[in-house]
Amino acid sequence: MRFLKSFYIHNTFFWYIAVLAALFMTSYWVKWLYPIAWVSTMVLIALFLFDIYLLYITKNGIKASRSLPQKLSNSDHNPIKMEFNTSYPFKTGIAVVEELPGQFQKRDFEYISHLTKGIPTLFEYTVRPVERGEYVFGNLNIYASTPLRIVKRRYLFQKNQMVPVYPSIIQMQQYDFLAISNKLSAFGMKKIRRIGHTQEFEQIKEYVQGDDFRTINWKATAKNSHLMVNQYQDEKSQPIYSIIDTGRVMKMPFNGLKLLDYAINSTLAFSNVALKKNDKTGMVSFSKNIETYLPAVQKPTYLNTILEKLYNITTEHTDSDFGLLYAHVKRKISHRSLLLLYTNFEHITAMRRQLPFLLALAKKHVLVVIFFENTELEALVNTDTEDLQGIYHKTIAEKFVMEKRLMQKELQQYGIQTILTKPEQLTINTINKYLEIKARGIL
Repeated sequence: MRFLKSFYIHNTFFWYIAVLAALFMTSYWVKWLYPIAWVSTMVLIALFLFDIYLLYITKNGIKASRSLPQKLSNSDHNPIKMEFNTSYPFKTGIAVVEELPGQFQKRDFEYISHLTKGIPTLFEYTVRPVERGEYVFGNLNIYASTPLRIVKRRYLFQKNQMVPVYPSIIQMQQYDFLAISNKLSAFGMKKIRRIGHTQEFEQIKEYVQGDDFRTINWKATAKNSHLMVNQYQDEKSQPIYSIIDTGRVMKMPFNGLKLLDYAINSTLAFSNVALKKNDKTGMVSFSKNIETYLPAVQKPTYLNTILEKLYNITTEHTDSDFGLLYAHVKRKISHRSLLLLYTNFEHITAMRRQLPFLLALAKKHVLVVIFFENTELEALVNTDTEDLQGIYHKTIAEKFVMEKRLMQKELQQYGIQTILTKPEQLTINTINKYLEIKARGIL
């Protein structure tokens, strides 16, 4: 029974059968081909049995392993490594059929190679998940064949390996590395000039040569009869919250990835940068209810807590309740904080419905409203059209694109910071805005 489950016919065998059939057909007119056809048939049967013997005489002729990372990174190309070895004394042909997780919807994965005894063969491919969750890799099927290529023997390895897909860890590490290496400008990160005194007071100390005269504390000088100056330190441990709207407006996909996942990836990368800057980071997600709330904390290990919370966030099919968000922020966040609100407005009327709550949030906190450009509409606007229907479509697209710009202008008129960004540029634009706010001392 085990033999039957592992036994397969090689495709080349059917070519041999086709040649034999052609010989028998031709022998109807050319009589001397008839005995040659029968001899060829006997030879093929003998080779068929000999090929089975070669493949099954060695108990474990093929060894293979699949190396999966502990976590896959959402929206990134994740490498999957394989290693193959053979114990057969001859050059072994292999066809590798990988059973990828159902989320990828790819049923034709095949890798063909040849193995030589004592020489391991390595193979690497990449997968790009666009949804968070559990991904189960099925059987690693190896079909081995001899140089005769008449039959194949199947080997099974590493059945049902599960690996979770988390928010973009690769993107987070990328910006972390760039921040350390001071090469952020290569990815569009801006250098912001610090304006004026944006440090926080630390202590009063005695003046020494080289201190800035503008920091002299005249009251302390008069009291101590010699010059005293104020000493400042860079502002740090400021509370920063990433607020993610999980309503239906965030379900829209671009390049296979929902806006919610763009926001989640950006939150993870930004939180890592903010923690490196010694700021406190927290998180809120909401729709009809407050789904997640993490208070702002400043410690490196807190990033793991944020990562786990982001992993479990899902979109809702309802409109989000901004009034509930305002009430929650008012009750839970007492200190003046930087609030990064990831949401989306497709119409200016939708933005104006939420404007009273946005103004209420901006009254006590520094609010940055982050919403998205519709890149598909941008592409439609930039295409040339000749027919009347195409002109109508282009005009409507231009109207929606212009509305996005009007929303941004209107929010800025009310003193609300805004980021209107393409989905793929969300992270870099969010970090730039954070650095700008820090440099200008707005918070």
